[in-house]
Amino acid sequence: MSDPAPKPLIELRSCEMRFRHQLVLRGIDLSIRRGETVCVIGESGCGKTVLLKLMIGLLSPTAGSVHFDGHDLATLTEAERTRLRLRFGFLFQLAALFDSLTVYDNVAFGPREHNLYDEATLRRVVAERLAEVGLPPGLEHKKPAELSGGQRKRVGLARALAINPEVMLYDEPTTGLDPIMSDVINELILQTQRTKHTTGVVVTHDMRTVQKVADRVVMLYPASHLAPGEPQILYDGPPEGLEACPDPRVRQFVRGEAGERLRELANHHAGF
Repeated sequence: MSDPAPKPLIELRSCEMRFRHQLVLRGIDLSIRRGETVCVIGESGCGKTVLLKLMIGLLSPTAGSVHFDGHDLATLTEAERTRLRLRFGFLFQLAALFDSLTVYDNVAFGPREHNLYDEATLRRVVAERLAEVGLPPGLEHKKPAELSGGQRKRVGLARALAINPEVMLYDEPTTGLDPIMSDVINELILQTQRTKHTTGVVVTHDMRTVQKVADRVVMLYPASHLAPGEPQILYDGPPEGLEACPDPRVRQFVRGEAGERLRELANHHAGF
């Protein structure tokens, strides 16, 4: 008799998210296994970042449930949610570093907040994390304003890794970077998954990132443009299957073609 399939680490069940009258996510069923890297793609405004915030418990769904490692997040106390978030690292879209703090204090922020290390150990951890993301010694005394965009992203990644997370969430990790620095970030994502065996969820528009780091791709479509009863997840499968997907909206997104979407947008705005 074969072993039962392992339980998903992250699971969203029939999730809906509304902000007042705006429907952002509808009927989302999504399971992520421990150790896999899932890229979430889709045009701006389709709810990708909201999906990340549901996974980490920063937002609660207006319907449905979110489970992490078998626990329904809605049943946890605030203290339990805080402990759970220590299992996540989050690389924000624009790195979201604290401008008034040095690079060192930015990377040390999470471990200090949660009293993970003594200061001597923390110095070693910060140095190790900065080295892992390819930043040279001496940079730790600078402020974020003194760094390039690529350096800020790498400091943001070092800060996320400083708490030794089981899960890494990446929100548009290559946005605003040139192709070479984008590839550096992609390599760092791969390195993190390989060496630390973390589970990864990457929200991105960058198809090079998808092809390089994804074990699996999930494509969302804006809820406001769906037909009644139509699923919001248009594609859930391996990256090599995107081009052969029977849904033309998936192929158009992957190729960067406006296609029917231009007329759809025109008709949508004409209705206001």
